[in-house]
Amino acid sequence: MDLASLQQQLQQPNLPPVERWNPAFCGDLPIHIDSAANWYYQGSLIQRPALVKLFASVLLQQNGEYFLQTPAEKVRISVADAPMLVTDWAWHATDQGPALQLNTNLQQQVLVSPQHPLLLQLDPQQQLLPYLQLWRGLNAKLSRNVYYQLAEQAVAVYCDQQQHYQLKSAGYPFSIAIA
Repeated sequence: MDLASLQQQLQQPNLPPVERWNPAFCGDLPIHIDSAANWYYQGSLIQRPALVKLFASVLLQQNGEYFLQTPAEKVRISVADAPMLVTDWAWHATDQGPALQLNTNLQQQVLVSPQHPLLLQLDPQQQLLPYLQLWRGLNAKLSRNVYYQLAEQAVAVYCDQQQHYQLKSAGYPFSIAIA
């Protein structure tokens, strides 16, 4: 399969054009996303997946802060780590080689590519872990299960005098750990 065709199949067609809206900032909203990507309103877990998906569709990050933004208002929320969690993965054959598809807890499917790379970042406990870069400054943390499954498939390579463990997705290398 052609990589561009696969990417087009996995595009997020239901995302509103949040980056084109410029509403007034209306303050803070008592929504918190914990380190396991669970969403809470006033300390109570939001148990309706459709509501979480709706909120996530208008979520963006700017200057390290998270906002829900509509055409009419912009409110700040708190996020402990990453607002989404990678919960599953699959390999797809492409003309450029195997491509890694990662699935989030919100049923979003993203192809690991230069547009959506895996990046090593410090988590709140100061551990260097891989995160999937998404859209609008957002990212998704790999669940521990997915991380260990992918780590078993990683290849050790030396880069900048350090041993990196990498996966290749459609011919592009991505580090998931540094020794």
